[in-house]
Amino acid sequence: MSEQKTHKVTLIPGDGIGPEVTQAVVRILEATGVRFEWERYAAGAEAFEIHGEYIPAALYDSIERNRVALKGPVTTPIGGGFKSINVTLRKKFDLFANLRPVHMLPGLETKWPGVDLIVVRENTEGEYVGLEHEVVPGVVESIKVISERGSTRIARFAFDYARKHGRKKIHAIHKANIMKLSDGLFLRCARKVAEEFPEVVYREHLIDNTCMQLVMNPFQYDMLLLENLYGDIVSDLCAGLVGGLGLVPGANLGTECAIFEAVHGSAPDIAGKDVANPTALLQSAILMLHHLDEPAAADKTQKALEKVYADRKILTRDVGGTAGTSQFADAILAAMAG
Repeated sequence: MSEQKTHKVTLIPGDGIGPEVTQAVVRILEATGVRFEWERYAAGAEAFEIHGEYIPAALYDSIERNRVALKGPVTTPIGGGFKSINVTLRKKFDLFANLRPVHMLPGLETKWPGVDLIVVRENTEGEYVGLEHEVVPGVVESIKVISERGSTRIARFAFDYARKHGRKKIHAIHKANIMKLSDGLFLRCARKVAEEFPEVVYREHLIDNTCMQLVMNPFQYDMLLLENLYGDIVSDLCAGLVGGLGLVPGANLGTECAIFEAVHGSAPDIAGKDVANPTALLQSAILMLHHLDEPAAADKTQKALEKVYADRKILTRDVGGTAGTSQFADAILAAMAG
């Protein structure tokens, strides 16, 4: 029998509730039977206090060396302060594809039971390139960058995903009626790639209409392909269809590296109280297990998570229970063992 592989993973617990949910998820991952070697690093305000840098050079080196990271939430200041850690890491490692599977967990009551969507967001271009300047006092210009290369590779990622996972339809979401050059280029690239995948139905919807349609009838969509800013907004909207950001996973994928993260905030108001829900980070970790080619461990963890939700006996407060973070993790572990 060959020796079991040990996966070296960069671990960024984050701040606020980040360390608590990360600890819970690490406990669960280590119970899967998969061997991990964790390299832990702080990022954001905590890292600045320790190292004088918001993203220490050692953290960059660790991700480049391990090529995979698991990241808890990190607070991003609004309207000032340091740049988003998430955006900085995505640009640094060219993590061009943001993957957000959005599906219902059993036992939860929502307006749209059975929602199952895949949101694919371009992760490095659009308004998020950070090219802003003050033209004259009181007038700020923010530049949106769309390239043929960036649009083509995110479209190809989406169609490759659809083919591999048996998804039947992709909608490209845009505002090309107004932004004819930038969004027009995005659509032309998507149409060209779509021609190579005749088994996948290709459609296009305006971004504003899509938001309305999602809350009226989300079942008309299967996969959504979006530019950066549109994808940021719509992925959160879709999370609301299944119970909120505390329940959905996120993956940032490039050709060399991948970072799996909780997409919700750091919730400093409940930090340290052992009440936070680790489900979002756990589901992101399940995506990471698939990425590491550990499908048995991923399926085992997913089934245990769904069993705990279906039983509805040990859930955190945000989904109608009374359990704390640690108690919820214990329930997942018991389900895995049983």
